[in-house]
Amino acid sequence: MASATKRFPTGERLFLGDGGLETTLIFREGLDLPEFASYVLLRDAAGIEALRRYYRDFLAIARRHGTGFTLDTPTWRANADWGEKLGDDAASLAAVNRAAVALAEEIRAAEESAETPIAICGTVGPRGDGYRPEWLMSAAEAERYHRAQIQTLADAGADLIAAYTLCCAEEAIGVVRAAVAAGVPVTISFTLETDGRLPSGQSLEEAIALVDAETDGATTYFMVNCAHPSHFAAVIEAGGDWLGRLGGIRANASRKSHAELDEAADLDAGDPEELGAEYRALKGRLPNARVLGGCCGTDSRHIESVCSRWLR
Repeated sequence: MASATKRFPTGERLFLGDGGLETTLIFREGLDLPEFASYVLLRDAAGIEALRRYYRDFLAIARRHGTGFTLDTPTWRANADWGEKLGDDAASLAAVNRAAVALAEEIRAAEESAETPIAICGTVGPRGDGYRPEWLMSAAEAERYHRAQIQTLADAGADLIAAYTLCCAEEAIGVVRAAVAAGVPVTISFTLETDGRLPSGQSLEEAIALVDAETDGATTYFMVNCAHPSHFAAVIEAGGDWLGRLGGIRANASRKSHAELDEAADLDAGDPEELGAEYRALKGRLPNARVLGGCCGTDSRHIESVCSRWLR
């Protein structure tokens, strides 16, 4: 079994992530995830088995290529506002966050090897819709809001907190501060519009710089997720020292905008081979990229393509 330090995706080893958990389970597996909340699957044996089966596909890819794996818990929606929509109070949400880490630990015990270390990432999502910055909280408000979930995930044993699909720097600052207070490392992933900017209008460079300035650089690394590479390739190709803070990509399969994806009735899975080529084209500009996964519309086919091309 790998040591804790080798599990952490900050060295030379490439770590794979999974794909679009919710879109895969809804559109390919036919499961019902109200409010896009995959944490509801933790409440019965069938749901837990569906999650095990889902992660198993991506772990097989990591083993074939000798990479690590970031096992993100299905807790992206397991916060107070989304929980309220689903009838869950604070105690119920704490229970599912703990259950998510426990499941991840079971999977790690069964699947980890020295060649494929597994980092358990306690997943945190935005307070509101990641596509629309309707919750423009101050950093202090965001810290208070996310504190309970982050503390629960940390206490349950997550190796790090992974915040995805954030659409403004202020919420990210609050997440980082809450993670620091909980004594757990944290990564921040921003979503971008087709112009390469956050939904808040901030540039990716500005957002990263602001988070680092307001948190003494406490974020382990930054990522981009829930945007197609064509939406942010020009931003990365422009260069700059700040790109050293980008530690990974979890892109969408589709080139559609967030507004178009919201209105789409069917899944746009794009072209897995094309997506892999687009990741590869960015490699030279991202010296510290160590985590590669997918987001909406991606499945094991996309991650296989991304990994094989990146490692050539």
